[in-house]
Amino acid sequence: MTLLASDALQRIRGGQLTLGLGVHHLRGSAVPLLAKAAGYDFLFIDAEHGAISTPEISQICLAALPAGVVPIVRICAGALDEGTRALDNGALGIVVPHVDTPEQARGLVEAFRFAPMGHRSTGGSNAAFGYRPPPAAEAQKVLNAELLIIPMIETPQAVDNAEAIAAIAGIDVLLIGSNDLALEMGIPGQVGHERVRAAYDKVGAACRRHHKVLGMGGVYDQEMATRYIGMGARMVLGANDHALLLNAATQRAEFLRAIPFGAGRLN
Repeated sequence: MTLLASDALQRIRGGQLTLGLGVHHLRGSAVPLLAKAAGYDFLFIDAEHGAISTPEISQICLAALPAGVVPIVRICAGALDEGTRALDNGALGIVVPHVDTPEQARGLVEAFRFAPMGHRSTGGSNAAFGYRPPPAAEAQKVLNAELLIIPMIETPQAVDNAEAIAAIAGIDVLLIGSNDLALEMGIPGQVGHERVRAAYDKVGAACRRHHKVLGMGGVYDQEMATRYIGMGARMVLGANDHALLLNAATQRAEFLRAIPFGAGRLN
């Protein structure tokens, strides 16, 4: 029995270049359809910084699954209960910010994997199976194997511990939060700084050694994105909804205002 959106999920797990759309302000079933039409592979539903509720998260996830777009939810650090509810109601992955130590990373496996890997409680909606799950033992085995657990690497301590974090069974992606990492390094906004580049090199090497996927977040400059993808970043947060809307709306407004007035101009 396969999960809904399994093709895109396997592209992520297989280390192919996959693109995510950040969901901060958009709501409703159109969100994954728009992402799919635009060529994105996954949704990065932001419950850390975005003002989004659990019911809204679930509705977006439920629309994403049959559309073939992988719904992934970023929760707040320490809010593991939010992660299990998201997984129970349609999410196929959880991102946790500020994971600095292997002990914290193992805690994610404990919380989000079923026994024998972890201690996640059973009893969710089985939305990921289209509400027609296989028997419980098989369903839990599939979910343990397929759902994505993604710690964010956002501090120098986390970079130093990347080798140990990547070595943990049940961790799938190490996602570098480039802006927070630069902030913690005392170089806010400088995601192209040599220290950030060195962090990508170190975390990427750990991912390669342990067959994990390197993720990139917070890099929207084309030159820097090209550099880090060239260094091995494969799961890439490509854009977020409000920035795309603002950029496109601004360009359209500037174009329309620049059109010369014709003869019908009113005094």
